[in-house]
Amino acid sequence: MTEKNEEKLKFSAEISKVLQLMIHSLYTNRDIFLRELISNASDACDKLRYEAITHPELTQGDSDFKIAIAVDKERRTIIIHDNGIGMGREELISNLGTIAKSGTQEFVSKITGDSKKDMPLIGQFGVGFYSSFMVADKVTVVSTKAGSDESWQWESEGTGEFTVEGPLPSKVKKQHPDVVFSTFEPPPQAGEGIKRGTSVILHLKPDQDEYLDTFRLRHIITTYSDHISFPITMTDGAAEPQTVNTASALWMRPKSELTPEQYKEFYHHVAHAPDEPWLTLHYKAEGKVQYTCLLFIPTLKPFDLFHPDRKRRVKLYVRRVFITEENVDIVPHYLRFLRGVIDSEDLPLNISRETLQHNPQLAKIKEAVVKRVLAELKKKGSINPLSREAAQDSAQANASQDVTDDYNTFWENFGSVLKEGLCEAASPREPLLEVCRFYSTAGDGFTTLDAYISRLKEGQQNIFYLTGERIEALRASPQLEGFAKKGIEVLLLADHVDDFWTNVVYNYKGKQFKSVTRADIDLSAIAGEGKAEDKTEAKTDTDAQVLELCQRIKTILGGSVKDVRATGKLTNSAVCLAVEEGAMDFRLERFLVEQKQLAAASAKILEINPQHAIIRSLAAKLADVEAAKDIEDIAWLLFDQARIVEGEEIGDPAAFTRRLQGFVEKSLAA
Repeated sequence: MTEKNEEKLKFSAEISKVLQLMIHSLYTNRDIFLRELISNASDACDKLRYEAITHPELTQGDSDFKIAIAVDKERRTIIIHDNGIGMGREELISNLGTIAKSGTQEFVSKITGDSKKDMPLIGQFGVGFYSSFMVADKVTVVSTKAGSDESWQWESEGTGEFTVEGPLPSKVKKQHPDVVFSTFEPPPQAGEGIKRGTSVILHLKPDQDEYLDTFRLRHIITTYSDHISFPITMTDGAAEPQTVNTASALWMRPKSELTPEQYKEFYHHVAHAPDEPWLTLHYKAEGKVQYTCLLFIPTLKPFDLFHPDRKRRVKLYVRRVFITEENVDIVPHYLRFLRGVIDSEDLPLNISRETLQHNPQLAKIKEAVVKRVLAELKKKGSINPLSREAAQDSAQANASQDVTDDYNTFWENFGSVLKEGLCEAASPREPLLEVCRFYSTAGDGFTTLDAYISRLKEGQQNIFYLTGERIEALRASPQLEGFAKKGIEVLLLADHVDDFWTNVVYNYKGKQFKSVTRADIDLSAIAGEGKAEDKTEAKTDTDAQVLELCQRIKTILGGSVKDVRATGKLTNSAVCLAVEEGAMDFRLERFLVEQKQLAAASAKILEINPQHAIIRSLAAKLADVEAAKDIEDIAWLLFDQARIVEGEEIGDPAAFTRRLQGFVEKSLAA
């Protein structure tokens, strides 16, 4: 600490790197710095307006919220002031000393150093306050928290450090204790305390004179921030402050009065993101529960989408008064990618957030919003990529492809989040499944469950699926061989959430979900290519020689397997692993073992292909006493091979290597 009561603090290395990248590479349009700072000021006013409902003393003598902008051409400064909630010392450090995004580390790890390649990443990350360094070589923030008498100052040149100083002497309070500070008479400067709220003072770079022009700033405000519901005033010190924006809640205005550009700029305000909304949903619900919704789905995936906190970013208002966007269950966690506003006409204003959480009106709003969002998603994704042949002409087919590609963009960003809802008992599972997209063996693109059902084979009662790490690996799995031979489609599920919802969702529109890894699958009952051959193969299941081989292998492997059985679902492979009906699939079990929720993996069923050359050869040698050692080694090799294919650990890698090496040597010597 210095004599001025000033403390110097350093940004972390990763924050400095991100900050420098944002300063120099972030936007080609630098005008957005003002939009971001005004949005922050609006949020601060919203928060205090809510707090004042239960603590009216916080706004005593200054209850009219506003945002004021002052230009000082002599000092080359722009000041953005709000009389909102304000910040104390610790909040200045935590809010401005770090970039408050949970995905910062991931963001930094993906930065290439090439501005053009990094732009999409930056767009997902968002910036807010730090965009001010695009036009300023020094930024000073003076803030007084509502209810406090202390003003604190944060200052940085956007390099490796920042300073925090205070408490500051309050020039304004000494002169006029009840002055409404946002009139800027006189304008605040660095080192002077303020009555309440926050002043951001931008010391402009030498080449940014254009932002000292009040007409230019006025144009920026009307373009990007006209929707802000608090008055935004402007002065250059010589004239009386004038209100620049319309200061009305945009979501309450009729859709017919709003332009796509106004929706886009409001999205930028509530999402604090520079991309454009992929979907805009604006409607007013009337009836037993009345509310207005203006919701957006982003085009780009936010970096904190998979943060463990799973925070939701929809702002709740009650009769135009901001309540909260956190800790209230207004939208479910699986819709946390939504951004926007829900404004209720019925909820009480003076209710605590804790009580509000259990309000039945809120539950009804949530249910209705979920239903509406899923209906809109169903409409957007109504064209199935595997059904385009149904189009009557090429123009129609092209249009179908465009709609599908657009929805696929959404699904690749947010599909795994949306599927989290399938794990929740209270969620509308069938409407959720209707908007889900899946890879399958029927093609390279996505399909829907309805399209899958339309392609069911005669006698097929199940929706077959296979879970795993990667789509490419799943397509090569031996588990699919028998299904591919008969032309039976299988869903390929590679998201981690797939391991969970498939254990709690049992059917869709009368068809049961069934993993192809189950040991009780009988493909002979399903019509398809090679039906007669399948019946012949099915008879081999009772062949005495095969049954004897199964018993011998089971004896050899002992407790390493639960059972050894013949199967008709393999064609090219000799063996595969399977699990019993009701048991956990491989990947879910591995996950639970890794998380110490299971002590160890369970023994699996080894399924053998009675038509494979290796299996036939082994069966023929059962009576040969001299071949017993080879049969034992081959049994272990086949079992270990099956474990490798399924991602299971080999019990004894050294023994596996020794056996494999021995057979290679014999083969070369023959």
